[in-house]
Amino acid sequence: MEVSLDLCRYNAIPYMAVRNTVHVLPREMFGFSTFGIAMALIKWFPLWLVDKFLLLVANFILGNTDQVGLRRPKTGPIELKNVTGKTPVLDVGALSLIKSGEIKVMEGVKEITGNGAKFMDGQEREIDSIILATGYKSNVPTWLKGCDFFNKDGMPKTPFPNGWKAEKGLYTVGFTRRGLLGTASDAVKIARDIARQWRPNDSCSNSHVILLKET
Repeated sequence: MEVSLDLCRYNAIPYMAVRNTVHVLPREMFGFSTFGIAMALIKWFPLWLVDKFLLLVANFILGNTDQVGLRRPKTGPIELKNVTGKTPVLDVGALSLIKSGEIKVMEGVKEITGNGAKFMDGQEREIDSIILATGYKSNVPTWLKGCDFFNKDGMPKTPFPNGWKAEKGLYTVGFTRRGLLGTASDAVKIARDIARQWRPNDSCSNSHVILLKET
């Protein structure tokens, strides 16, 4: 959505193909960060109740996003983030342009034509440029050999919150699929583990610490 927003601000006419469901939340609620509110509530309330609250407020502020082609998943936003790593989209202005028609939401691309694209609803448009927002995945197994700590998808086999330490001084940061909070949790545990092993008179010549961060 942010890419379409930037394009629209520079007088382009973006067509945004949305193939999957997505949670769109306001960037702020009641003057506070939406994620900040969510993380604070999780300390006191069950996850399902926090998700229900977030969706209730989001629908009040943003309206029903299904009506503009942005279908919400059945799973709540924070639960979905914990299970799949899929982060909710925070609206920074794109939704108002979608509602006004300046950003056009399409169901999906059926085929690429000689001068543009044909969409799933049968519409065909001339397109100057196509941006593939395909996401990313970990490529650790392609370059880290002789280590059984990661699965074939490049993620630690040991689930959160214990997937931060491997063997031979290898630490992993940011593979939790829990955003910055998960990364912070890993970083604190690694710092404490290194501190426990440190001895002022020990030689560090044979010590190696590798930090891997998923980007």
